Amino acid sequence: MRCPFCGAQETKVIDSRLFGDGDQVRRRRACTVCKERFTTYETAELNLPRVVKQDGSRVLFDGRKLASGISRALEKRPVSSDQLDDLLGRIRRRLLAAGEREIPSRQIGEWVMDELRRLDQVAYVRFASVYRKFEDVNAFREEIERLESQLPPEVRRHQLDLLGRDSDD
Repeated sequence: MRCPFCGAQETKVIDSRLFGDGDQVRRRRACTVCKERFTTYETAELNLPRVVKQDGSRVLFDGRKLASGISRALEKRPVSSDQLDDLLGRIRRRLLAAGEREIPSRQIGEWVMDELRRLDQVAYVRFASVYRKFEDVNAFREEIERLESQLPPEVRRHQLDLLGRDSDD
């Protein structure tokens, strides 16, 4: 591993431990030349399915693009980076578990909405508004009402109220 600080080829591993759901290895390294320390993450490279977009085109799955879209929905929300990483990991595992060579982008979007619905109501509505192309405020209202009627009580207790009402209403 090349040192990101001085570019030296020689680094040594100081500490290794499992990370995430145990499907990554976190390694703490030190450069033998400049003595700087840095962290690397090792993940198995798996063949994820190609994504079939709505226009019929096929593209390689891009985890960065997915993370970017979800991050925009979670912007300024009380959700930690670890929670985001866990969410992305669950979607990645669903992609692998599907066992398909191709998967519709719509399916991935539905998985994201399922995950966001459980994690954060505001992020869910933000994502849904783009994903489902809301045209007006009524579409938002309908989605919020649907969300509130479908959300299990144990999940509802752990989230901020979307419309600012008391949870007893």
